[in-house]
Amino acid sequence: MDVFLLPFPEKIAGRAGEVVGRNGRRSANMAFTKLSIKTTSTGIGADPASTPEADTWAIFRALRDTRSLFGLRPGHVQTLQAMLSFLKPGHGETVFASNIEICRRIGGIDERTLRRHIDRFVELGFMKRNDSPNRKRYRVKSSDGQCISYGLSLAPLLERANELLEAAQEMENARRDRIFLRKQILTRLAHLEEADPENQLSHEVRRTLRRKLSIAEYRALLDELEAQCKQTSTAVDAPKTMKLPVNDGQDVRHYSKSKKEQKDLESASDGETPALQTLTTVCDQATSFATSSLKNWREVENHARTLAPMMGIHTSTFEKAAKTVGSQKASCAIFIILQLGKRIRDFGAYFHSITLGRRESNFNPSLLLERLSRTETVPT
Repeated sequence: MDVFLLPFPEKIAGRAGEVVGRNGRRSANMAFTKLSIKTTSTGIGADPASTPEADTWAIFRALRDTRSLFGLRPGHVQTLQAMLSFLKPGHGETVFASNIEICRRIGGIDERTLRRHIDRFVELGFMKRNDSPNRKRYRVKSSDGQCISYGLSLAPLLERANELLEAAQEMENARRDRIFLRKQILTRLAHLEEADPENQLSHEVRRTLRRKLSIAEYRALLDELEAQCKQTSTAVDAPKTMKLPVNDGQDVRHYSKSKKEQKDLESASDGETPALQTLTTVCDQATSFATSSLKNWREVENHARTLAPMMGIHTSTFEKAAKTVGSQKASCAIFIILQLGKRIRDFGAYFHSITLGRRESNFNPSLLLERLSRTETVPT
């Protein structure tokens, strides 16, 4: 049986849910405080034990986040939010407000739209209609605590709390996994484009990333990029190995030998450049700006010095690169960069990186020209 406590001894009860003051007016702010609700309710439309308010809104947020799974639109969610706002803690899960009042709280939608939304929730099993004989919404109680509630019952929604919370958690996990995989893919793309700016796979993957992908599709792209990165690393970015001395007594001789080998490599850098005909044939963009055919390396170097300022590469930067890696290798860099064209965002920064920066040791004109020749011969 329900036990009620009057807020003041001198107040007497009026109709259900109202309190009458000394002057006879009903005060909406004065209501009975329910001390216990441990009665057994039977009959049509009886409300089950009330769900805590915090849990109610947690369930609402779960349905809001998973609405796409049930084919719900934002308008449905707004209607449900307004209906939940009519529930009071400890007063059951039935909405007794009229359609007009619900429409007003939603923000002024028409009653026909409200009825469509209610029908949709009933169809999905999130709501139940308990209609009275005169279609009014109210609650009646017997003397022994039994009650019948006529209205829109949200009990089915609250009973499916675990289902909705689990679905919301799965969607959140999937969202986080997609973000994580996408970041991994972007990282692999950056490494791949740094080593091979003209790589066709990277352009295809970036086009694919414009679409909304599933986790399986993201993983497939990541696996493909990792395999490509391994091949590129083996071909271009293979680390230079060094034979370690057998004992401490060989340290000085090993150091001297390493310095001599380094000097030999620097002096032979011009000899590592590709054949002149290969450079002028593959890099037709650069040769198209020449007034006559380039017959020797001197003409190639002079032409590269002419092209550098046109590409946004300062003359002093080119001369510094020519002293560091050799004039032939610096000229090859100019020709290759111009051939790559839009694949490189900043000509000046890229030129500095492969001739004077951290990528200088990995810059191999012959290998890049070979790849460019294969790319140009593949029909698109």
